[in-house]
Amino acid sequence: MKIVKSRPDLCTGCRACMIACSKVLYKVEDPDKSAIRIKERSGAESGYDIFVCNHCGKCISICSVEAIYKAKNGAVRIDAEKCVGCYMCVGFCPEQAMFVHKDINEPIKCIACGACVRACPTGAIYFEEQD
Repeated sequence: MKIVKSRPDLCTGCRACMIACSKVLYKVEDPDKSAIRIKERSGAESGYDIFVCNHCGKCISICSVEAIYKAKNGAVRIDAEKCVGCYMCVGFCPEQAMFVHKDINEPIKCIACGACVRACPTGAIYFEEQD
């Protein structure tokens, strides 16, 4: 499967990836509803950090209602019908790549659609094949 990877050194902080993602997931241009997050570093080390799911599947075991599963294509998905909105998976994610929004009942996470990859003008976000 192809997973989204990042090169933070190429990121300009334009957040085009976040807008593209929110448009695919929720049909709105709202970076807070994106499954990829760009955060500016504070302190001496300037630049940006990029947070996006690598589909490791570690969140699957923490879900008590079995709402998180690995799809046939290898992407880790959330079944919104089963999810109870406890957000345990958000705190458990080793990549810090699951997000909460007050208007959405389940965690926001990457579905590996590639919208962010196509939107990134610098190549800071790209696909890489993973076994």
